[in-house]
Amino acid sequence: MLEGVEIRTGVDFLLDKDYWISQAKEIVYTGSVDELMEYKLGELGYRSLRFETEILIQSNYQGMAVINETGADVPYTRTIEHKHFCYNSCSEHTIITKEYPQSWNRGQEPYYPINNDINNHLYNEYCKMIKTVYPTIRLGGRLGNYRYYDMDDVVAMALQDSIQS
Repeated sequence: MLEGVEIRTGVDFLLDKDYWISQAKEIVYTGSVDELMEYKLGELGYRSLRFETEILIQSNYQGMAVINETGADVPYTRTIEHKHFCYNSCSEHTIITKEYPQSWNRGQEPYYPINNDINNHLYNEYCKMIKTVYPTIRLGGRLGNYRYYDMDDVVAMALQDSIQS
């Protein structure tokens, strides 16, 4: 799919964005649009996460890779048991990670956009600004589009795009 396309990883695009923009006809930007535009219109709202990882002396904790926790009495939103991502992982211990929601502040990872009227309006204003200032940048992904995507939505969009191509 990416044959003939130069891919660079481990690069902070925002530290030298003018240089990187000069290197390509188009760029797909998947980061936060407010950060791209140096927060000139203000900060968009995000939720972040805090992770707590434990090594447990037991072969199996939950029997599957991921359980989403929906109970109001459970302070975390998801439990991941990493060994279930590997085929035939047999061990006398297991590693789990619990994800706790937390407020977002600059410098933290913005995991989830907070879609409300104020943020959606601000996002649209940033999009107009980006089209004017950086016309070769295309926005993509959860942060670039300021939308939460479930995997089934992503697959459906990819299939729809391939049908239209």
